Amino acid sequence: MPGRHFLHVPGPTNIPDRILSAMHVPMEDHRSPRFPQLTLPLLQDLKKLFRTADGQTFIFPSSGTGAWEAVLTNTLATGDKVLSPRFGQFSHLWIDLARRHGLDVIVQEEEWGTGASPEKIQAALEADKAHAIKAVMVVHNETATGVTSDIAAIRQAIDAADHPALLFVDGVSSIASIDFRMDDWQVDAIITGSQKGLMLPAGLGIAGVSQKALYASKTARANDALRRCYFDFDGMISANKDGYFPYTPPLPLLYGLRTALDMLFEEGLDNVIARHHRLAEGVRQAVAAWGLDLCAKAPNWHSDTVSAVMVPQGFNAADVIRQAYTRYNLALGAGLSQVAGKLFRIGHLGDLNELMCLGAIAGTEMAMRDIGIDVVPGSGTAAASEYYRQDQSTAFRTAAE
Repeated sequence: MPGRHFLHVPGPTNIPDRILSAMHVPMEDHRSPRFPQLTLPLLQDLKKLFRTADGQTFIFPSSGTGAWEAVLTNTLATGDKVLSPRFGQFSHLWIDLARRHGLDVIVQEEEWGTGASPEKIQAALEADKAHAIKAVMVVHNETATGVTSDIAAIRQAIDAADHPALLFVDGVSSIASIDFRMDDWQVDAIITGSQKGLMLPAGLGIAGVSQKALYASKTARANDALRRCYFDFDGMISANKDGYFPYTPPLPLLYGLRTALDMLFEEGLDNVIARHHRLAEGVRQAVAAWGLDLCAKAPNWHSDTVSAVMVPQGFNAADVIRQAYTRYNLALGAGLSQVAGKLFRIGHLGDLNELMCLGAIAGTEMAMRDIGIDVVPGSGTAAASEYYRQDQSTAFRTAAE
């Protein structure tokens, strides 16, 4: 099909030409004296991305799921209790992974379309007088439903309960897109992947770990530690301090990560976050103009990286997705698990601008009309374009200047 493919799933995201070029490198000796010139600055700059001064950063050759596993297996022991809200497919999968490793997960069920409840977390921790709960696991941005939870409020809830539980956060679809502050919010582990806000192919599982969590990893070893080898923190720390890895790293992805971080810092993290909010709000304006609802139940849950759009009763969202792809070369995200067939997802994160989002909105609008969903032609694109035109924020002008 002629023309460009419009990739608007919530990950993987578009890869800028600059990053593609950076990854087009010959292979080299990853044990050479020169190699640390690449890796040591990378590990330091990831601290800037997570906004931490003292955290330890890790780069694993894996997806974000590998980083999930690394954090849990290094800091906890068999049978440890962890508390986790479940409000979407990815919080469900993290809970499932924890259980498969022998952890006792206390699940707080939340309605899909909402997020983690600081009040319920505080109540559960206050009731845990023996401090049996070792960690709280929260997905920052639930990609399946387009919901963002308030991590700062969850930290306040843990502190209000005067509980020593570690705070683990899945930031796979929020890091480099939605505001995140590891030190300010006293997050003990942040987990992300390379294929979303970092604008890379999948293949890097990245984590930031606090000193408190690293100390917990030593305590876990003294007890019935969870088994790990490939994801062992000690092996990584030992090799990383000199700029190396305990196994062969994915060289092209590391060079791509170098360029991705350069691009983010050149734009400025605050500007990156403002841009994502601006693009997301335009999409939300379009959805409102169509007369449709988001899966997110209220504005406080709205995600700035993905909008999950409910289709009217009697329609299957899979038909919208199929029509958009086959007729208009537009990739939209599918509904997962409980919301399969009930919604489609428009991803608006990574290397995007206003006109790219307007193309996705236009294609979505046409696909919906093609299958019989009664939306007014041009209503969504008009609403979004007027919002983009009238919003005079400096994020895009700064980049253009």
